[in-house]
Amino acid sequence: MKVLLILADGMRPDGLTDIPEVQEMMKKSSYTLKAQTVFPSVTLPCHISLFHSVDPIRHGTTTNYYAPQVRPIKGLCEVLLENEKSSVFFHSWEALRECSRPDSLDFSYYVKADPVGGPASNSIVTDAAIDYLAKNDKDFTFLYLGYPDMAGHEHGWMSDEYMYSVRQSWENIDKIVKTLSDDYTVIVTADHGGHNRTHGTDLPEDMIIPLFIMGKDYIPGAELGDVNIKDIAPTITHLLGVESDSEWEGKIIKNI
Repeated sequence: MKVLLILADGMRPDGLTDIPEVQEMMKKSSYTLKAQTVFPSVTLPCHISLFHSVDPIRHGTTTNYYAPQVRPIKGLCEVLLENEKSSVFFHSWEALRECSRPDSLDFSYYVKADPVGGPASNSIVTDAAIDYLAKNDKDFTFLYLGYPDMAGHEHGWMSDEYMYSVRQSWENIDKIVKTLSDDYTVIVTADHGGHNRTHGTDLPEDMIIPLFIMGKDYIPGAELGDVNIKDIAPTITHLLGVESDSEWEGKIIKNI
């Protein structure tokens, strides 16, 4: 079993209508369009919560500037490493290095495309991941797509430009998924949504995120209930046959 986690930054569930790749994923996955992120709904705090399965009040990062943990909690990659499982990252935002501790990754690919987080970065990191995974057998892969967040901040969430960024992200998602063997479980989600040209509040537009899980352990077309971004790390360790860390707050995502 191997796991690929794909996160599209700032992807709102109500921005997924009329996208063929999304409709196809719904047919093949267990999914919810009503998952919850953490507050504040800001990119780095949400990612740290995803990888450490605790709220920002516990890990201490509440802005896009990392705050070292006063009482450190092991993250997903550290737990996997302790259990002799490998992790690799592909991303276009340097701050995501804080999601894993030094030496916990087997490989990390970072690209600073122009503009930062734009359409080129999505395509570059996706192609890099496809090429790497074709040649290397790794247990956990994280692929970050930053374009929707950039489009939201520059043009507004749900603008034409934002909707294009979501479609382009799903084209890349579909591209990499089609290259994978049946050994993979694929998780697709977001860190937060957004409204106007911002996010970070407790408004539903900021707090509600989509989540899809496609793999042998999940029923195609089934809707999931009561899902939080903190549930992703425990679910990944479970899929890879590893115990969750005792400090983690999330639960394993299962079918209804």
